[in-house]
Amino acid sequence: MQHAIKQEEKESKGSFYIEKEASRVAEMTYSKAGDAMIIIDHTEVDDALRGTGTGEALVEAAVSWARENKKKIMPLCPFANSVFRKNPSYQDVLK
Repeated sequence: MQHAIKQEEKESKGSFYIEKEASRVAEMTYSKAGDAMIIIDHTEVDDALRGTGTGEALVEAAVSWARENKKKIMPLCPFANSVFRKNPSYQDVLK
């Protein structure tokens, strides 16, 4: 079951997240680094969604957003970094 991934930005921070019954069940946070780059710093997925590809879907949403907005991504979060390493097609947005 795929959930809708939403995005929000506030000043220098932002996140891609999934809500279920008004609470966040998965979230990947980032910081803006200037106008051209974001730094993914944390990914958290509810235990009930672990192993469902939810974390990977959050990274994929960030990659799509980065391509559309001509941004680069620095994945400092160990999980996001591992997803980038496993997906050669994401290298175009990797900083």
